[in-house]
Amino acid sequence: MNQLDELKQFALLHARGQGLSERQVSAVLPRITNDEPGHPDSWARVWTAEADRLAFAGRPLDACRRYALARFPYHGDDDRVKAQDNCVRAFDDWRRRRGVERLVLDHPDGTLACWTAGLDGRGRRPLLLIMGGIVSVKEQWAPLLPRLARLGYAAVATEMPGVGENTLRYHADSWRLFPFLMDRLSGRARVTGTSVLGLSFSGHLALRAAAEDRRIRSVHTVGAPVSGFFTDPDWWPRVPGVTVDTLCGLTGAADPDRLRTLLRDFPLGPDVLAAVDIPVGYVVSSRDEIIPRAEQRLLARTLPRVRFKEFDDVHGSPAHLGAMRKWLVGSLLRARIADRAPAAGRPRNRHVTL
Repeated sequence: MNQLDELKQFALLHARGQGLSERQVSAVLPRITNDEPGHPDSWARVWTAEADRLAFAGRPLDACRRYALARFPYHGDDDRVKAQDNCVRAFDDWRRRRGVERLVLDHPDGTLACWTAGLDGRGRRPLLLIMGGIVSVKEQWAPLLPRLARLGYAAVATEMPGVGENTLRYHADSWRLFPFLMDRLSGRARVTGTSVLGLSFSGHLALRAAAEDRRIRSVHTVGAPVSGFFTDPDWWPRVPGVTVDTLCGLTGAADPDRLRTLLRDFPLGPDVLAAVDIPVGYVVSSRDEIIPRAEQRLLARTLPRVRFKEFDDVHGSPAHLGAMRKWLVGSLLRARIADRAPAAGRPRNRHVTL
């Protein structure tokens, strides 16, 4: 079970990231009195009832967003597992006739599912891989797929290991999921021109993958941990309990102490980051309660071609959702243009504050 006050605080921020208003969320939260699986007034049961009502009313995308909150922060009990299944089912209902296709891939260590738009049998469109963080399912980002396809991408939304329908275990080598996806999508997209929109913890995996796989031509992220989050003993006591519990669930760590031991293998050193000689767009939240500020300083020193955008906000900049998404799309398009430009004309590090 999670601490209810912390759960409400972070879910309110997470809900903004899905386009739900504070008023919509605040109308539901007072009805939630606990996080005990099976209790009628529990987190998962109340949000599921709200989602069921909207699904019955013929509003599948609105229902999907509430089911995503019902399974928040991860599907670690029966009620949340059911909410996770309903989240996928509701989105599957909404996406029909909207040009979004479903793709399920078998991996040596499990299975993962994707929502896609723009894939074809000619493989001419550059691949765009979209992956959320440790608490966000692919259904949060998949409504953007038709718009990204219209911009010329073969766009694929999927999830981190352990999140949503991804049954893999999260570990230090999880970055290999990106080469796996590119291998499997070869022929349906131009994987040699791959961009990654990797939010939060998946941004860490994308940077690691980009250091090894030259098919990745740009990375765009929001509040990705890099090194200090995983190793700084002074920062770790400040990490929210919801984040720690979720990481335990995704990694299989029995307790926070065991988790700290596992995370020692995750940091990206200067040698790895220096090898990421591609455009990187990184959104910084000035009041980030999860990612230490030192991560930005490390990236500024080591990444050859990084651009920063800063918002006065908490982790993920949920109060600046529209501006953040606009900047990320602009970052994607700038990188695509830069990939065609001569190396001598490429821009170096830039920092913009809002």
